[in-house]
Amino acid sequence: MTFDEMVALAASRKREMPAGSGTTALFEKGNHAIGKKLLEEAAESWMAARFEGPEALALELSQVLYYVACMMAENGLTAEDVYTKL
Repeated sequence: MTFDEMVALAASRKREMPAGSGTTALFEKGNHAIGKKLLEEAAESWMAARFEGPEALALELSQVLYYVACMMAENGLTAEDVYTKL
């Protein structure tokens, strides 16, 4: 999955809010909950890089990217909005 596909997935989950989805529960709690997950996964990424190795790091970074996409969807940002700031 590319980051653009992940952004599209998060946006569709925000629109559809599927029942029973952990992502739906996160969107229902808003920016604060999404931000907490983003920080949690960033910290876990650092710890994986320091103590666990490349495979664990890749997993944690994939989760960081997903919660970045969720934060974008929560706030109506597109990938292009973010890319113009790179």
